[in-house]
Amino acid sequence: MSRQAVRPINEMSVSFPALSENERFARLAVSGFLSQLDPNIAELSDIKTAVSEAVTNAIVHGYRETKGEVSMQVRIFGGGRITIKIQDKGCGMEDIEKAMTPLYTSSPEEERAGLGFTIMATFMERVRVKSRPGKGTTVLLERTVQGKQRL
Repeated sequence: MSRQAVRPINEMSVSFPALSENERFARLAVSGFLSQLDPNIAELSDIKTAVSEAVTNAIVHGYRETKGEVSMQVRIFGGGRITIKIQDKGCGMEDIEKAMTPLYTSSPEEERAGLGFTIMATFMERVRVKSRPGKGTTVLLERTVQGKQRL
């Protein structure tokens, strides 16, 4: 029996410069795109918070004061299942497990709390991270939106 890939019902991709002011844009873009699922306020707030953390990590840690680009892809599947992929081509991470440890920060001098991945995991059902030093990092956020689906 062959296994067929599940195709998204709808998807959006966007790229933007790795500037801190674009974190707000990413939140608004996700919010606008997911509005077709009619999520409740709590769901939308949770998703926007997780996106904010992932995009901020890409900007602050991925590029470390260098220029770069952040890519974001949002997919909607049947039953309200969503995936949000946030990717940078920055410095990458050597030890993903260590980076995902609560309170760990690679920038203690910047008074960072080290809770980004913990927050993402709190608000999403699944968080997957792939990273290669010198090549960048990809964060995949997954969740089911319970709001009234219109698709």
